[in-house]
Amino acid sequence: MNQTAVFILWAAAIVIFAVLEAVTVQLVSIWFVFGSVGALISAFCGANFLTQVLIFIGVTVLTLLITRPIVKKHLKPKIESTNADRCIGEEAIVTETIDNTEATGFAKVGGSVWSARSASGERIEAGEKVKVNSIEGVKLIVSRIDSKKE
Repeated sequence: MNQTAVFILWAAAIVIFAVLEAVTVQLVSIWFVFGSVGALISAFCGANFLTQVLIFIGVTVLTLLITRPIVKKHLKPKIESTNADRCIGEEAIVTETIDNTEATGFAKVGGSVWSARSASGERIEAGEKVKVNSIEGVKLIVSRIDSKKE
């Protein structure tokens, strides 16, 4: 491979990886850009093609190892609160008997009626008070409130 073709190869790699990075905006190919720049510099310095490829791999891996933890720390996914989680820990009233085996049951909490399932798997009759333990999808996971403690 002649020297001009090698320069074009690494320059094209820089452009392709940079465009890919710009399109995805997910920091998936920025490390390849740095690797390609390192390989292009080594090509200008007269390194053979195998050395250029090794520099490309080395610089790519090195920049990935150095920057990935920093990037992950600063680019945390945004979790959108739906205010549904405010129901957790609240008291609810069973409006339709909860039976996990039959996949039935509803409970009302905060003015809204939700599908409900028992955390322990026990059957809970309509009219009973329950505590909301968690939310899985669109279902409340509830447990019976021990009336002896009240």
